[in-house]
Amino acid sequence: MNSVKTYTLFTDHDVYLFKEGKHYKLYEKFGAHSVEKDGIKGVYFSVWAPNAKKVSVIGNFNNWNHKDHILFPRWDGSGIWEGFIAGLTWGTLYKYAIENLGKILEKSDPYALSWEQNLQAASLVSTTWYEWSDKEWLEKRWKNNSLNSPISVYELHLGSWFRKADVPDKFLNYRDIGEKLVPYIKYMGFTHVEFMPLMEFPYDPSWGYQITGFFAATSRFGSPQDLMFLINELHKNEIGVILDWVPSHFPGDANGLHRFDGSYLYEPEDQRRGFHPEWKSYIFNYGRNEVKSFLISNAMFWLDRYHADGLRVDAVTSMLHLDYSRNEGEWEPNIYGENVNLEAKLFLQEFNTAVYKEFGESIITIAEESSDFPLLTKPVHDGGVGFGMKWMMGWMHDTLDYFKEEYENRKYKHHKLTFASMYMYNENYMMPLSHDEVVHGKASLIYKMKGDEWQKFANLRALFVYMFTHPGAKLLFMGDEFGQTSEWNFKQSLDWHLLDFPIHKGLQNLVKDLNHLYTTETAFYENQFNPNGFEWVEADDTDNSVLIYLRKGNKKDDVLMVILNLTPQAFDYKVGVNAATHWEVIFNSDDKKYDGSGVEPTVFKEEKDEWMNRPQSISLKLPPLAGLVLKMKKEKKYKIQRIKQHKK
Repeated sequence: MNSVKTYTLFTDHDVYLFKEGKHYKLYEKFGAHSVEKDGIKGVYFSVWAPNAKKVSVIGNFNNWNHKDHILFPRWDGSGIWEGFIAGLTWGTLYKYAIENLGKILEKSDPYALSWEQNLQAASLVSTTWYEWSDKEWLEKRWKNNSLNSPISVYELHLGSWFRKADVPDKFLNYRDIGEKLVPYIKYMGFTHVEFMPLMEFPYDPSWGYQITGFFAATSRFGSPQDLMFLINELHKNEIGVILDWVPSHFPGDANGLHRFDGSYLYEPEDQRRGFHPEWKSYIFNYGRNEVKSFLISNAMFWLDRYHADGLRVDAVTSMLHLDYSRNEGEWEPNIYGENVNLEAKLFLQEFNTAVYKEFGESIITIAEESSDFPLLTKPVHDGGVGFGMKWMMGWMHDTLDYFKEEYENRKYKHHKLTFASMYMYNENYMMPLSHDEVVHGKASLIYKMKGDEWQKFANLRALFVYMFTHPGAKLLFMGDEFGQTSEWNFKQSLDWHLLDFPIHKGLQNLVKDLNHLYTTETAFYENQFNPNGFEWVEADDTDNSVLIYLRKGNKKDDVLMVILNLTPQAFDYKVGVNAATHWEVIFNSDDKKYDGSGVEPTVFKEEKDEWMNRPQSISLKLPPLAGLVLKMKKEKKYKIQRIKQHKK
């Protein structure tokens, strides 16, 4: 006897939107929902399995028997199976037993809010109810996410940021991590944190990028409410939360989305489009409306239910290019004979349109995209893809390539640091020094630098000055801020004991002060995506490896000058400046508080002679392997003081 009763949360309009690819809140309909029918409490289940012959709910409540609780197929041809089971409550373990072609597949719920942490990985009846207290943040976050505001992101992997020394193999709860993480990010001055994927995933070495439970906060670190607590605390401390989101592929785990109802449902059957040869995973079918509804609903879910302030979309390059990681003959061109995946592009346009329509400019979407795909951050109505920002991957690779170079050869790679100015306003760029650069034998960031220990740290300090003063938003991976010496290892905590050494503590202090400088000096962020905010003073001094540029705010006199000396020698240097301007050094990466050598870069001469195509000049000593920030003064205060002293 079937113990399932008829019940539905779907209206005819819901089904219509789902089939059209326009239903963006499917999490309110699909999955397991606590409801009441005829005065009896229980759980409503619904799942999309259009090619199934029979779908049952199995679980710890029926000894995993697929014969007792059979769902009903909807009459409308939508492929939705649904029904009500009395007496079930939160915490019930369940799966769907899906019969097709004489086989029974046991699948976890694609819309489940929680999953087990074991090989079986059953779904749990759960809830995303939480009593939030971040209203004040939500009301003003549009300003914090604005392109005209400073955005400095701390990227981290939650499982390896910090672990207790006495139990190094044990994950901490979201709440326990928050006790240390929230004050640390606030102390360091980052405006946002970006979490590597926190959706449920089965394989730790994937770092979360091969997801099975797209609507489930991974239970490695606790319950959905525990993660909400962490996000709530970050918001209360005025820290934005960006989540890594992976609509590019999914693993072939037996209980996951692959061949979900026995057919190629979420992925194309054609392996040239449906299988990812590099990651051995499966690609979503962006041309199928129901799949688009699933994915956009998933994005909406994390922004809605978890109050995320942004989504960083992983592996966009692989989505947009049909020939990504494929040899000739292994991919099929689009209808125009080109390599662009037109269905994926349309999906990304619809995704960006949907989330920005729902949340406005209070959220931000960020593309991890390494090619020069055009108009990625331009509005959809102008033919763009609609992202808020894009990772500046070319800048990252060129910069690291330069800082690895021998000092005597840097003159030949000078263009590596100037080339970005040729394209930096083509898109809205975020400058990343991400996790991808400190794994797989690439060495930690500090050990990419050239020279002995002191020079390595001086180089990295100078690199950070270059990064934080360059146009664009910023992203720094955990551990880089204090010079983690080993490559990132997802199995263990960062080496926080390194902060006992002055050279590491000095680097951390520098990053903290750079965050303060970036977030308080309007010239660094008001025009960070606007050509009016940048001007070269000296881009061609290859022999001295010196770079000089201006950063400008909206006000005429809001101007900062950045000078980089990327050689290990200190020397006097003459700089061209505009008429009637006076300058003072406000930041020096060679300061002793950063464990620098302490060379004083005070301006010692101002002359009315043309230099660097400017009518006046100043002279100052450039510290070795250092970055300086000078601020334009309205008046020459130090000369007035000298006159007064002379009269006495």
